[in-house]
Amino acid sequence: MNTLSYKTISANKATVNKEWVVIDAENETLGRLASVAAKILRGKHKTNFTPHVDCGDNVIIVNADKIRLTGLKWDQKEYISHSGYPGGQKVIKAKDMMAKKPTFMVEKAIKGMLPKNRLGREIFRNLHVYQGAEHPHAAQQPKEIKIKDFK
Repeated sequence: MNTLSYKTISANKATVNKEWVVIDAENETLGRLASVAAKILRGKHKTNFTPHVDCGDNVIIVNADKIRLTGLKWDQKEYISHSGYPGGQKVIKAKDMMAKKPTFMVEKAIKGMLPKNRLGREIFRNLHVYQGAEHPHAAQQPKEIKIKDFK
């Protein structure tokens, strides 16, 4: 058997092909949107996926203020933060967070699905979330993708 024809090709920063994609978050469920976006950011949809390299695409998410939450999550889902001081815990409901900072919920959901290390922080920088339908990345000629069509 010729083992030279079965070399595993490992991607690196020079050989990786990064593209730009746009995802419209209008009427999309938060978790489903986040899982697809995390998969694209990580590069798991590509044939040359390499776990230790940032080989994913740049993702632009528009209409982040129009996402859906199922069930009673608008009233029951809580975002907890702590100042570091005794008694410094703050709790904010999902509907209040959406009114205060609409892009935070999408960013936090996607960040939680990325690796918790240096690579994950680097990959997270390839995510761009916008409240409305406009984004300043038209020069990159991003492709629009549908969540339901993406597997």
